[in-house]
Amino acid sequence: MNAPVTDLVAPSPDNATPLEADFVDSRFTVPGMRCAGCIAKVERGLGAIAGVEAARVNFSAKRVAVHHASAITDDDLIDALRKLGFEAERAAENPLGRDDGEQRRLARALAVAGFGMMNIMLLSVSVWSGADAITRDMFHWISALIAVPVIAYAGRPFFASAAMALRYRRTNMDVPISIGVLLATGMSLYETLTGGPHAYFDGAVMLLFFLLAGRVLDAMMRSRARSGIAALLGRMGKGAQVLNPDGSTRYVAAEGLAPNMVMLVAAGESLAADGVIVEGRTRIDSSMLTGESEPRPVLEGETIHAGMINLGDPVRVKVTAAAQDTAIADIARLMDEAGQSRSRYVRIADRASRLYAPAVHSLAALSFLGWWLAGAGVYKALLIAVSVLIITCPCALGLAVPAAQVVASGALMRRGLLIKDGSALERLAEVDQVLFDKTGTLTLGEPRPVDLDVLDAQGRSVALALAQASRHPLSRGLAKALRAAGTEPAVLDGVSEEAGQGMQARYQGREVALLRPEFEVGGLAVDLLIDGTRTRLAFSDPLRPDVRETLAELSGQGVTAAIVSGDREASVGAVAKDLGLFATHSMKPAGKLALLERLKGAGHFPLMVGDGLNDGPALAGAHVSIAPGGASDVSQQAADAVFVGERLMPVALALRVARRTMAIVRQNFAMAAIYNVFAVPLAILGHVTPLVAAIAMSGSSLVVVGNSLRLARAAGRASEQA
Repeated sequence: MNAPVTDLVAPSPDNATPLEADFVDSRFTVPGMRCAGCIAKVERGLGAIAGVEAARVNFSAKRVAVHHASAITDDDLIDALRKLGFEAERAAENPLGRDDGEQRRLARALAVAGFGMMNIMLLSVSVWSGADAITRDMFHWISALIAVPVIAYAGRPFFASAAMALRYRRTNMDVPISIGVLLATGMSLYETLTGGPHAYFDGAVMLLFFLLAGRVLDAMMRSRARSGIAALLGRMGKGAQVLNPDGSTRYVAAEGLAPNMVMLVAAGESLAADGVIVEGRTRIDSSMLTGESEPRPVLEGETIHAGMINLGDPVRVKVTAAAQDTAIADIARLMDEAGQSRSRYVRIADRASRLYAPAVHSLAALSFLGWWLAGAGVYKALLIAVSVLIITCPCALGLAVPAAQVVASGALMRRGLLIKDGSALERLAEVDQVLFDKTGTLTLGEPRPVDLDVLDAQGRSVALALAQASRHPLSRGLAKALRAAGTEPAVLDGVSEEAGQGMQARYQGREVALLRPEFEVGGLAVDLLIDGTRTRLAFSDPLRPDVRETLAELSGQGVTAAIVSGDREASVGAVAKDLGLFATHSMKPAGKLALLERLKGAGHFPLMVGDGLNDGPALAGAHVSIAPGGASDVSQQAADAVFVGERLMPVALALRVARRTMAIVRQNFAMAAIYNVFAVPLAILGHVTPLVAAIAMSGSSLVVVGNSLRLARAAGRASEQA
């Protein structure tokens, strides 16, 4: 933390070696990735291809970044992914990593499985109660009529995944699941056709229901796929009026802008390209890029960037970089790379997935062979093998993490913090350092008047009426403060706004105005003019009301805090001194990202809390990240969690609840392990039918869910302690 960071910048492409120049980067969307086994399979499979230097999975966005020789085409890599068992497409064709309705399909399949399970179980009760042969056979036929279409529809997510894996001579978790369901269904149909005493439609459908419940819970946590890059590029202006050589103008879309064109940027307009001011002076809102809430003046010869907003007078800007060459596009690329590198973190729930399929196949096959060689008939040996497949189904294991995540996320949401990605809770539990941006994070990010008492009741009323008619940051802050103080706006006539000057109107026949100061003053200020009398209102960006309590709570959890900000030294130093925190200032996006990489390389687990567009790469590259609800769209999309309101305490609460969540997850795994230790031997010894296996599997799942529900109370207690 003590090393200088302001000089850290991304390496220049001009410094690439000749060997590196032969390599290119390609990105693909792979919606079918569902577990850490998928991550490992994709990264190992692509990495084994000659000419592929690295393959990295971003599980949250379901994307794959591949660094490969230019001789390898995108189609070659898509074909390689298909042979690994995954359908893929170029990221440009699916930029947000959308799942094309996967969550809706899973929810419908779950509903169908639930409907079938309830009805078949009602029929099974009569069979278990000792119904005579005719009644039993009739109920078996009715169960078959319900179960077969239900299994065919609800089992499609598993059957399709297993079929694709087997097509390329591979296996995955869905293969033994599909085999168990299909064998149980086939044997049940055989029993029904031959009038046998047993059918296991209830067990097969129950198995699908609980498996789908785990998939739906997991999909719920991943439904908010990160779309930060698209949101970021959307902050650029859509186009600009460009000056022709003859003095006329024409509109050019952002992607059509090119260096040396001259843009006419009107007041209130967002820049569509980077450039240098060649005529005029104005004030710009650069908060999306730098995080500073204070609009700053710019003169001829100064560089301004795409995404900044002109708040003052019209200016002419000569384009220096457009489209993918702008600073905002560079930040987008940094965000993408940061997100990809973080994707190597895998969830605890999926770490056993690589061993599951071969282990279950082996157990079932050995059980079948053992009983068959021991003299049992093929039917009984097959029945025991099916029971082994069902009882070893990883429902409890699959629910161990998503159930805890959903309960904890719901509890945190009720306390003002939205978790976007369930795996963020696992990463939050490991945090040992917190890096705060200043403006908009430790502070409210919105200038507020320092002292409203300088205005009488009439002055407040007039000021509110003028301020609420303007979108200027100072006007918004003034209006919010006056409304909070219970002020009612005056009735004004002829309200107008002059760019760069302020608001003007008439009140009871007198001239009133909210103007920029006549001369420059230290800090932010506006003048309220009523009938020739000026009253100055000074502004500041106040700290959040519970900053000190939050820092004390974090310290009590063994977490250290520091400030990393793009703001200037004076403003950062004042806040750092006030809070007693180590701080770095004037940080660029690449510098923040480099600092985080250094911390992670040193074995730390940093949490980044920031709100500005310049924080986007850092939020994406941190071990875990949180953004305030008032942050830019980009920051909210890049962060793993978002807190609302003016209080900072949800950040500390999130860490406490996350640690409790992971304790519950470990308990869930222990329960699932104990279940398998006792249940699997019983199934192998032939003491368990497919129905009993399904009931045992379902019971273990319910125990895991019940244990996870305790998190709701734990979150409440943590909130009281915080």
